[in-house]
Amino acid sequence: MPETTAPVSARAKVLWFARLEYRLHAWRERRARARGLTPTVAAFPGYGSTEWVRVVGRVLIVPPRRRGGGEFASVRGWRSFAGIPVGYAQVSVTIDGVTHEVVADRGGVVDTVIPASLAPGWRTFQMSVENGEPVDARVFIVGPHTRFGLVSDIDDTVMVTTLPRPLVAAWNSFVVDEHARQPVPGMSVLMERLLRERPGAPLIYLSTGAWNVAPTLSRFLSRHLFPQGAMLLTDWGPTHDRWFRSGTEHKLGNLRRLAEEFPQIQWLLIGDDGQQDDAIYTTFAGEYPQNVRAVAIRQLSPAEAVLAGGRTHVDGRSAATVPWVTESDGAGILEQLEEAGVLSTGDDTPA
Repeated sequence: MPETTAPVSARAKVLWFARLEYRLHAWRERRARARGLTPTVAAFPGYGSTEWVRVVGRVLIVPPRRRGGGEFASVRGWRSFAGIPVGYAQVSVTIDGVTHEVVADRGGVVDTVIPASLAPGWRTFQMSVENGEPVDARVFIVGPHTRFGLVSDIDDTVMVTTLPRPLVAAWNSFVVDEHARQPVPGMSVLMERLLRERPGAPLIYLSTGAWNVAPTLSRFLSRHLFPQGAMLLTDWGPTHDRWFRSGTEHKLGNLRRLAEEFPQIQWLLIGDDGQQDDAIYTTFAGEYPQNVRAVAIRQLSPAEAVLAGGRTHVDGRSAATVPWVTESDGAGILEQLEEAGVLSTGDDTPA
């Protein structure tokens, strides 16, 4: 049954659970403030044009760090979820000398567009909450003449997680030391080459992972020499009309948004066959064929496929208007992209 035709009683139950979740966060927030803790902003890398910036972050009350820790200290997955989200917090965003006031959603997430005049490339601005210490945030500004961009999934595409299986997902998210996670061979080399040959091209990491694990993912990508990129994750928990957020809607919505925001860019879409990436990319390529340069799907190994609950079928004919390649690692994908002529820069480089 489509979501829009779900019984009113079912929608009411979900809405009730969403309210309960918010009340639980509010209770935790009150207790944390009573202990003298104050909120801060966790700023995530965003993107923008020379006329606007998409600001992404989250307002949290974070428990004090243990002594002896550092940026790359050993971190168990559950610690990423220990922060207390501060709903509807007012956040000050200072870009290009101008301060803007924005409001987080009920989960503490800030995702808004602010007008700004910035030069292409990585730029820094500040975010703060409740007159606290400003936090530096980074954004990649896309030049008006850029013609190529890269969108990549994370789970089982650049990082081996076997995420689709619920029990394994919970183990990876809440228990496993982040240093135990392994990169997919050759993927960092593939992305680095693509971006090195196309100066100014944006990289967007688009995943159904929770914002809670964004710091962990950032450290993982840096440690394994993946290029820097904007990060678009999602928030766990119920919405006003469903128990859990739709990963497919999250990815398709952001892909469509990128196509509207940067109509001149053709995107190379990278995913894997353990979730719905092939179906999502096929749908997007059918809707916006002019905005898709190619689709690259990483094939899971037999063991990974078993843990993931099987593979989805990659149907290249569904996206026949664009090159469609599949391989098990970055080196194989790179070779196939070369054969398909995707790595030819052509007019990708900004004028």
